Amino acid sequence: MSALFRIKSFVIHGVVAALMAGALSPAAAQLPSLGDAGSMTVNAERKLGDRVVREIYRDPTRIDDVILTDYVDDIWQPLLAASRELGEMTLEQDGRYAWRVFLFRDPTINAFALPGGYFGLHLGLLRMVDTRDELASVLGHELSHVTQRHIARMMESSGRQAPWLIAAMILGALAAGSSRNTSDLGMAAIAGGQALAIQNQLDFSRDMEREADRIGFTTMLKAGFNPRAVSSMFEKMQAANRINDTGSYPYLRSHPLTTERIGAAQQRIQLDVDKLPALQSDPLALMMAARADVLLDSGIDALRGLSTRGQAAALESLSPARRAGALYGAALAQARMRDFTQAQATVQQLDTALAGLRGNATRHDELVRTAGRQLEAEIALMQGDWNRALSRVDLQSDDRANVMLAARAHVAGGQGQAAMQRLQSWVTSHKQDAGAWRELSAALASQGLRLRALRADAEASLIELDYTAALDRLRAAQDLVRSGQIPRDDIETAIVDTRAREAQERLRQQTLEDRVDQ
Repeated sequence: MSALFRIKSFVIHGVVAALMAGALSPAAAQLPSLGDAGSMTVNAERKLGDRVVREIYRDPTRIDDVILTDYVDDIWQPLLAASRELGEMTLEQDGRYAWRVFLFRDPTINAFALPGGYFGLHLGLLRMVDTRDELASVLGHELSHVTQRHIARMMESSGRQAPWLIAAMILGALAAGSSRNTSDLGMAAIAGGQALAIQNQLDFSRDMEREADRIGFTTMLKAGFNPRAVSSMFEKMQAANRINDTGSYPYLRSHPLTTERIGAAQQRIQLDVDKLPALQSDPLALMMAARADVLLDSGIDALRGLSTRGQAAALESLSPARRAGALYGAALAQARMRDFTQAQATVQQLDTALAGLRGNATRHDELVRTAGRQLEAEIALMQGDWNRALSRVDLQSDDRANVMLAARAHVAGGQGQAAMQRLQSWVTSHKQDAGAWRELSAALASQGLRLRALRADAEASLIELDYTAALDRLRAAQDLVRSGQIPRDDIETAIVDTRAREAQERLRQQTLEDRVDQ
């Protein structure tokens, strides 16, 4: 069933943020005033988002790549801070919404927002950006759809559509996205009267896009990103849509970017155009774009093609930043083909290329250097050389990628105790990091701490809203204690018992809600 929820064509945004604007006539009605979401509470909107995200957590294309996640988060957090400072989100939204970005192994050039502060980003979009500013322009736009509560406002304008029906519409759109047949795509989208419900929202599409464009622009500017990237990104996405758009089912198009929107973005920067630096290719963005490219297709033919980008002839005409990106992608592709000799040689070329880009002590330059070191650590782990991996990771860093890579190296080297300590500290301050809880579970299991390992795995399932799986792990832990198979640990046993009761109650409530909605 999970394959049905693969996000392929960004239909979600047609419901959540009304991206069908480009295929429709101008809006006939006015939006409710800014922030006016009518009767739908912030808490109800978060619950609506949780319902959809339960399925997204099970989506096989969802990817938790620690390096890409850190890269995106380093852009995302300043945008959130800027939105708070500008007063675009209320204190209640700030406290109750998830503000979580998911990555998907999907080649389409898409990003989307869901109710309750959940966001999605396709690797296809990541691999097309040349600068961090361009990615910030997309994320700022999506953030604004949520801070302005567009889903709730659409529901209010359409006669207070039942939240469960909106959730069903979004999930239907997700299911449609998994189809490669345009006929199936259309049928999936209109099943159960969903098309009519979506159509009722379209009158507000254009105004909502204008609003998200305007507020997203201000937010990224406040966060310190170059606003020239907005029109640059729009032009790239418009060109991509022209190539990918077959003309079938125009109401399912992703990000219909109009000349009007591109022109509006250009007009916004005219007043300060002389003060704005020119956009320049960013080695970090290009390295992460290359990483996304490799992760998108692990087939041997695709990897061979990517590995050749590191050849001298292919590098001759490239700028230093693009050369760094090409070498990064080539080294990762070679390592994935198990050609470690060539991968190490390419890493040395990358290190030389990065040395030519250094000289500044800015945080961005440090991020570029860190990306190179983390790639070396990753390749060393693939080879089984955990000592070398640890030598390339900053063991004092609090960045998630460094913490996770170091933990994997410690476990691989039989030093699970060191991994446990680091990961336990991490999850204490990042309680909603399901991936870290699973890394901790592996570290605990490597030390024979079965009770704690099962509990850590259950914590990850609780975060992913999979209460059945969480309860299964916790009951397995209780069985271990009752059978006497493990040494008694009163404190851990008490925690397991408490979490089991909580998981059972959450599962009961979830089941009741699902029955009410059917």
